[in-house]
Amino acid sequence: MRFDIITIFPNIFDSYLNESILGRAQKNGLVEIKTHDLRDYTTYKHRTVDDSPYGGGVGMVMMVEPIYKALMSLRGSNSDRGNPVVDSGIAASANTPPRNDRSILLTPRGNRFTQKDAQRLTKYDQLVFVAGRYEGVDNRVSELVDEEISIGDFVLNGGELPALAIIESVARLIPGVLGKDESSKEESFSDEISVEYPQYTRPE
Repeated sequence: MRFDIITIFPNIFDSYLNESILGRAQKNGLVEIKTHDLRDYTTYKHRTVDDSPYGGGVGMVMMVEPIYKALMSLRGSNSDRGNPVVDSGIAASANTPPRNDRSILLTPRGNRFTQKDAQRLTKYDQLVFVAGRYEGVDNRVSELVDEEISIGDFVLNGGELPALAIIESVARLIPGVLGKDESSKEESFSDEISVEYPQYTRPE
């Protein structure tokens, strides 16, 4: 399974993604996680990706154009990259493999993320996350993505931490990522168990 993160701070992910379970899952080829600098998709001279809100207001808003270009570049990259049928916009034939990706905008107004969502998202081959910053993103971005997700009613500086939380929640449900497949079934918030049973270390 592939995870792509569109962000203006790609380097802040390196340490967390390369350690522990996620690091081993990548080394074993079970998951692939890529970060993409949104500034690489802008045409502005100073690699600008934000602008003042139209009509006035405080803060800066992330522009729709670079996010659109990033999404178009990455969506379907797990199977359709370089496919002339897909790239040209021509209707796919019966022999063209269907795209199985999902694009997600991390936003406070999104639907609250739950364990059921984690299980639902495992059916996709690729998840593309848009991590907003500043005052928010241009509202037109919501029309470009498949869904909007929030991880809770609290304020963060951007969508990077929510992206990490969702990636870890989804990845650990992939067979082989955890040491024992049963361990993911016997955890808090699984379908069978609402709150995990108490845990103890060995008594002395």
